[in-house]
Amino acid sequence: MKVVPVTTAIIDDVVAVFIKAYNQPPWNYGWTADRAKQYLLEYMNCGNFTGFVLYDDNDVAGAVFGHTKTWWTGRQLMIDELFISSEKQRKGYGKMLLDYCDRYAADNQLSSIVLMTNKYMPSFGFYDKNGYTTAGQYVFMFR
Repeated sequence: MKVVPVTTAIIDDVVAVFIKAYNQPPWNYGWTADRAKQYLLEYMNCGNFTGFVLYDDNDVAGAVFGHTKTWWTGRQLMIDELFISSEKQRKGYGKMLLDYCDRYAADNQLSSIVLMTNKYMPSFGFYDKNGYTTAGQYVFMFR
């Protein structure tokens, strides 16, 4: 296993894993390769982008896309996307990426790691099991 920064040179391999992760149960999204690539490139083109790819041998197993930001408690790592290829799920790859994010945050003096997930999907249990806490005072709103 190895973790490397996300680059545009490997984005097509990352896109393929993104689609494998999200275009099946429980999410059942309908990502096309073009839309998924544009979506991930938008993250990469934002200021303070931070992203990592987890390799299993020469295959992309998963990735995390995020950014750092300033908060009153200090700098934070905000995880925007974390995904693992469907055939690699439930094998510890997601935990490896979270552990890497923990080390990255510590090495870069980031005060916390923040993310948003759907409480009705399996990812909620995954994050809960890995020590993330629900912030009950926050509400996700859209229009």
